[in-house]
Amino acid sequence: MNSRERVLTAFKRLPGEPDRVPIQFDLCRNLADHFGKALNIPVHYTENLYEDVTYRISANELRIAMGSDVVITGASVSDDFKIVKDADGTWLNEYRMRMRQGDIYVEVVDYPLARAETKADIEAYQFPDPDAPGRYRDAVALVKKYKNDYLVIGDIEVTVFSLAHQLAGMEKLLIDMMMETEYVVPLFEACAEFQTQIGLRLIGKGVEALWFGDDFGTQVSLLIPPETFRDQLKPIYKRMIDRFKEAKPDIIPILHCDGAVADLLDDIREIGFEVFNPVQPGVPGHLPQDMKTNFGDKFAFWGAIDQQDLLPNGTDEELERDITEKIAILGKGGGYMISPAHIIQADVSPERVMLFIDLCKKHG
Repeated sequence: MNSRERVLTAFKRLPGEPDRVPIQFDLCRNLADHFGKALNIPVHYTENLYEDVTYRISANELRIAMGSDVVITGASVSDDFKIVKDADGTWLNEYRMRMRQGDIYVEVVDYPLARAETKADIEAYQFPDPDAPGRYRDAVALVKKYKNDYLVIGDIEVTVFSLAHQLAGMEKLLIDMMMETEYVVPLFEACAEFQTQIGLRLIGKGVEALWFGDDFGTQVSLLIPPETFRDQLKPIYKRMIDRFKEAKPDIIPILHCDGAVADLLDDIREIGFEVFNPVQPGVPGHLPQDMKTNFGDKFAFWGAIDQQDLLPNGTDEELERDITEKIAILGKGGGYMISPAHIIQADVSPERVMLFIDLCKKHG
């Protein structure tokens, strides 16, 4: 099997089982730059509208050389957009969120919709232009280069709920969801429409899967009650997938959703998602056997390796034991692509990154 066939089989789109469990991983800039230099492979960054998504859709040439079985692309910032940092080091991104660099990820410090109260407030907000110059240049190039050998995934992460709370503020949005404030559902709908337009453009460029990304869980529980999700968000995601399937009936819908979200997985499948990522380990309801038993007939799984503690701090033996367990359980009969649950950060040594990849190949 080539990588494309391997992933399509793991994602249950081709019959049978893959010849081995496919592998995927994301690298922070420090690690990508290190491996690019070590392997003499130029690292190309596709700067995304939301800064941290950059590391999902960049360094594809490097990652496949290191062993990744997929190519991941997405929308770039406009050619007309330039970051201008203020004296305090903050800047406005294309969404007009005021950003600063945190210890690991970027942080929003001022929200363009922090005072939204009505539907009119949402209608007055202008999203970035989906067709701005340069938006899909990298996507076109990657599809053209890799489409025959790799599954090319289009990333529209920070999709609806996450984009909404980055625009309005998490505390405000959660309170207003409970209060059913007038602007909330129009905000979700506006975010969905923007990312639907991005997704449709990526489908037009040739991607075969779309990767949504919204986090509904904490380390211990859901962020919102299930009934609130079903009332305010579930229909919006369903309409998005329906539109994508109308444009490309065999598109593969993938959801990245951090946290303890097992209580929503039946709803997530009913929406139309076929692949669940990142299967965050160490949270209630996410034991590998529980996932496989309760949801293995509903989803292919992607992820499940802990990058919070195991990758940076665990022993080599603990890492190998975890990889073999996840492959044995989640990969039984197919339906699994192994990956860290999030972007590998600079607290993980390059040697551990290579060990992770080698162990996945050894046991996959």
